[in-house]
Amino acid sequence: MTKGFDLKLRDADIWYYPNFFSAEESSQYFKKLFSETNWQQDDITVFGKTYKQPRLTALYANNEKSYSYSNIIMYPHLFTNELLDIKHKIETVIDKNFTTCLLNLYRDGQDSNGWHADNEKELGKNPVIASVSFGANRMFHFKHRYEKELKHKLVLESGSLLVMKGETQHFWLHQIPKTKKKVGTRINLTFRVIK
Repeated sequence: MTKGFDLKLRDADIWYYPNFFSAEESSQYFKKLFSETNWQQDDITVFGKTYKQPRLTALYANNEKSYSYSNIIMYPHLFTNELLDIKHKIETVIDKNFTTCLLNLYRDGQDSNGWHADNEKELGKNPVIASVSFGANRMFHFKHRYEKELKHKLVLESGSLLVMKGETQHFWLHQIPKTKKKVGTRINLTFRVIK
């Protein structure tokens, strides 16, 4: 496991840990999560138009608390052994007891996640979000809400851990943009605490 480093963005507390999981662990987790997760594809309404969300999702937790974003309400399945193992490893470097994991499956470069902040009220005031990637590398973009010239790009590699905490969600938006490049399938796990 490599040490993490601070992205040193203004008004943010964001850390990146490349190779947090070994290539072998990442490959095993990817296969297991890909085949055994209860994936769903919800409808999303943007500016009055409804269409299929451009990725598959699933919610797992150690409780029955729902999670809602973009007018979608998700109800969790119970954590699997794999998710508990991943969660416990993250908790060795982050002093947090995560309750919930939102999983995203990006099937190819046309699957994406638009500009947003993880600032839903059930996450509390300054949420800690721990984001793990398995599978294909994807670009991750940040932009400051108020200072338009403040932007940052990062390649999220397989086996990596990205941690956003402090006031990050108040000041920064993030996205996984579509790409015309040929990219493989990626699974992303975002661990969080639902109050």
